[in-house]
Amino acid sequence: MRVTTTAIAAAALAMGAATAGAQTYPVKPVRFILPVAASSTSDILGRMIARQLADRLGQQIVIDNQPGAGGNIGVPIAARAPADGYTLLLVSSAQAISPSIYPKLSYDLVRDFAPVTQFTAGLYLLMVHPSVPARSVKELIALARSRRGQLTYGSAGTGTGTHLTGELFKASAKVDVLHVPYRGMGPAIGELLGGQISLIFGGLASGLPHMKAGRARALGVTSARRSDAAPELPTLAEAGLPGFESTTWQGLAVPAATPRDIINRLHAESVKIMQFDEIRTRLGAMGAHPVGSSPEQFAAYIKSEIAKWGKLISDIGLRLE
Repeated sequence: MRVTTTAIAAAALAMGAATAGAQTYPVKPVRFILPVAASSTSDILGRMIARQLADRLGQQIVIDNQPGAGGNIGVPIAARAPADGYTLLLVSSAQAISPSIYPKLSYDLVRDFAPVTQFTAGLYLLMVHPSVPARSVKELIALARSRRGQLTYGSAGTGTGTHLTGELFKASAKVDVLHVPYRGMGPAIGELLGGQISLIFGGLASGLPHMKAGRARALGVTSARRSDAAPELPTLAEAGLPGFESTTWQGLAVPAATPRDIINRLHAESVKIMQFDEIRTRLGAMGAHPVGSSPEQFAAYIKSEIAKWGKLISDIGLRLE
């Protein structure tokens, strides 16, 4: 097949345009949609990263909080945005749960988005009220089996990560513990401290002060590895539930057709940011650690999380409208 001079010139022009696009992006402010409430942990993380990313990209990052319905208000806005690199989305573990509990989502997380990188992997802290006579995960399991249906666990609400972590614990340990949903983890922690509920799976940053003050007893963490902030606490996998893992995570995604050179730029800058000492220190205090995965690794992880929680949700028959 003959290749004409015109064809060669056209190909060179296209390659030059792509290179120029990568070098000049961005040329205007970038919108960063956070589908969470202001001052939440994810909001704090998103704003922290946005400040660093703005410096590295040389453009303003405009934060757009779109909270509500487990992220199902903000995420569709990002899905419908132009795929030009000027709309970013903070995606989290909540979005891996939503497809299985909301039957009429207006977006498909896998189809409508291109993952850029996973920012963080966090954990939940298993805490019990001091009146609960269990000082280890194994003792708690034995107690729950001897008091079938009598122990209670609180969550931030039905369908949240704290709820499903409790359900994963019940399935893994083969115990019957009653779920008590609240409107956020603040009320749930308050009820735990008051002895109205037996246990919770809560955030490490909010739980450690109560543990250290003796107002609650921490038995373990739900991550695959111990937390640097509380290395004395075993993982649940170490403490008697092999393979148990429940993480809370955040990452960066863009609309699906976003050019690969822009994704690569965002990925490269994000990975560098996650290695900053300031970021790592603040994440550690929040019970999380930086990840910085490739777009392909993050895409595979999202699919695995959707499948994992989808199976559990199907097993317990959970459905929200």
